[in-house]
Amino acid sequence: MKMNTGLAEADRHAIVEGLRPALADTYSLYLKTHNYHWNVTGPMFDSLHRLFMEHYNEMWMAVDLIAERIRSLGHFAPGGYTAFSKLTKIKEDGDVPKAAQMIQNLIEGHETLIQTLRDAFAPAEKASDQATLDLLTQRLQIHEKTVWMLRSMTE
Repeated sequence: MKMNTGLAEADRHAIVEGLRPALADTYSLYLKTHNYHWNVTGPMFDSLHRLFMEHYNEMWMAVDLIAERIRSLGHFAPGGYTAFSKLTKIKEDGDVPKAAQMIQNLIEGHETLIQTLRDAFAPAEKASDQATLDLLTQRLQIHEKTVWMLRSMTE
């Protein structure tokens, strides 16, 4: 059945093409953060263990929001490691880094995701897709705040 939501198919497709990498980056950063939660060691163990749990729980909820937005636009959301690996720009670790490096890697990951989110704005703006713009704005604010907080731990 044809969708009649006020967004043309070409616009919905373009918006989804911006949301797919945002979903893949969010999931990849979620996974990295959860891994760090499990494996962090050192004198900052307790505070980082808790912080990483807060961050990965927040991103877990975001993954669902982004995927559901893609579905609301009439497209299927990518959902496997193979699909995500083709779409993500989040760098995977080769080993378990020390706590300070974990923080730095997460800063870089969130900054990468911020850039991905910014890239997704143009097609949503062009189509006047306020729902996607709202989602992107909320995600952008969360990741920018997270970078600020993580960066503060390195000074």
